[in-house]
Amino acid sequence: MSEALLELRSVDKFYNPGGANEVHAVRAFDMAVSKGEIVALLGSSGCGKTSTLRMIAGFEEVSKGAIGVNGREIHRLAPAKRNVAMAFEGYSLYPPLTVRDNIAFALKSLSLDKREVERRVGEIAQLLEIEDVLERYPSSISGGQQQRASLGRALIRDADLHLLDEPMGQLEPQLRALLRGRIKHFIKERGLTAILVTHDQTEANALADRIAVMEGGVMQQFDTPANLKDRPANLFTGAFIGEPPMNVFEAEVRSDNGRINFGLGGGVALDYAENEFSLALRAALAKKPQVTIGVRPHAVRISSEGAQAEVTANQWLGDQTHIAARFAGGSIVSVEHERTRYAKGDVIGVVLDSANLHVFDTETGAAISHGGALA
Repeated sequence: MSEALLELRSVDKFYNPGGANEVHAVRAFDMAVSKGEIVALLGSSGCGKTSTLRMIAGFEEVSKGAIGVNGREIHRLAPAKRNVAMAFEGYSLYPPLTVRDNIAFALKSLSLDKREVERRVGEIAQLLEIEDVLERYPSSISGGQQQRASLGRALIRDADLHLLDEPMGQLEPQLRALLRGRIKHFIKERGLTAILVTHDQTEANALADRIAVMEGGVMQQFDTPANLKDRPANLFTGAFIGEPPMNVFEAEVRSDNGRINFGLGGGVALDYAENEFSLALRAALAKKPQVTIGVRPHAVRISSEGAQAEVTANQWLGDQTHIAARFAGGSIVSVEHERTRYAKGDVIGVVLDSANLHVFDTETGAAISHGGALA
């Protein structure tokens, strides 16, 4: 194994292997995580993220490949021998124990002074705002309180690795927003290493140093939140990351008289001077007569000089306006930071600057360029 604290090498997970209903849930998964890093496994339901987390924890067997923590292979060890702490999505608290004793349970093997145990439990309870339920039993508190107790039981442990499975899924939005910052500070201050499973992009972006985007059991991209948005490795990541989602159009590429033209549907053409694109990108586009264009809603400019679009919806969300319009035989969404008076049926002009274009290979989905330069 390498110097990474956690390493997954060519890990596969099959359910019902060889059977009629075989499921290849995780495919040739490679990932190296450094000490002190927070990594999120992000994807929709069924993408393989929870199976991956459970294989690290030891609750699922590895079908192929290897998993190492701190230089030792752990994928054949029992969960209790891996020195990994896990906060379960389903809470998994001990019913006969109070919340206080549930959180403190992980410290029993350390032979700590009673006052030190009380101090650490109190610190975690204050962090998660569950001081008022410490003497109650799991069955008498809410799902959100149980989830925070489960999270506290994992975070209090002195473990090589902390695994967090949808750790705040049951919490109301305001409390989630508050705890994200607190939990990240707690993890970073103590130099802990954490793997987070979530389907919530906001949570992944707020907590993680790097995010592994998964789909169909395959890691699509493992990168920083900024790079996932600005330099997606493929069309799936580009369209998956971001809210509202990336606007996507099929385009025919033409080059003539020092101009590059992307022909979209509905007779719409995006026309640019060749010098707006790198020489290497121009050479790549010459070999790709058909591409897929992507542009983020925040980068769509509304201007009287742009290509025509017909407004279909105008939503003010309190801090920004989302304007949807018929465009190029499909639809396009623009985000404005002020209120706008556009009404359904109004005709607006849409401008897509070359610096904001993402170009993808239509056949493979691989990124060709971002902002006029090769990916």
